[in-house]
Amino acid sequence: MKIVVIGTSGSGKTTMAKALAGALALPFVELDAVQWQPNWQPLMETDRDEFIRRVAAATAGEAWVVDGNYTSAVRHLTWGRATHLVWLDYERPVIMWRVIRRSLWRAAMRTELWAGNREQWRKLWRADHPIRWAWSNWRRHRIDYAERLGQPEYAHLTVLRVRRPREAEAVVRRLIDAARPTP
Repeated sequence: MKIVVIGTSGSGKTTMAKALAGALALPFVELDAVQWQPNWQPLMETDRDEFIRRVAAATAGEAWVVDGNYTSAVRHLTWGRATHLVWLDYERPVIMWRVIRRSLWRAAMRTELWAGNREQWRKLWRADHPIRWAWSNWRRHRIDYAERLGQPEYAHLTVLRVRRPREAEAVVRRLIDAARPTP
């Protein structure tokens, strides 16, 4: 089983993907961990070919769970190789509550994210901060994902669109059940 979990910043992609990877005993690939280098250097911008190479290597196996979007560069690898796609498509108030709560917690606790990076209070209102990014891109992502998932090259995917947080647990159970061998 090869699963991609997508959604706007703050939707719970990492939480969902980790739960699936753990329950199914599959490798977990967090695209943010591939992307963000020390001092918040974005690998996709500093060395796009290396970013694509790393994602290609991580998704070359027989089974995995990938969390993240970065679709412009690696959609052909993640969506193209996946068997299942979980789309966390929550309403904007849910997303905003989650991303604000998460960002404030990370900044207050000085939580290390990727490659030693931490959220900083002084960067909370920058256009590229997850809070503003989620607000600005929620509608665009929703339209883009719906259009792209209707394209023939993704017809092979089993798409599980989760509209409410309370549906997420059922999706995890469904995928666990689908992975069990039939007697």
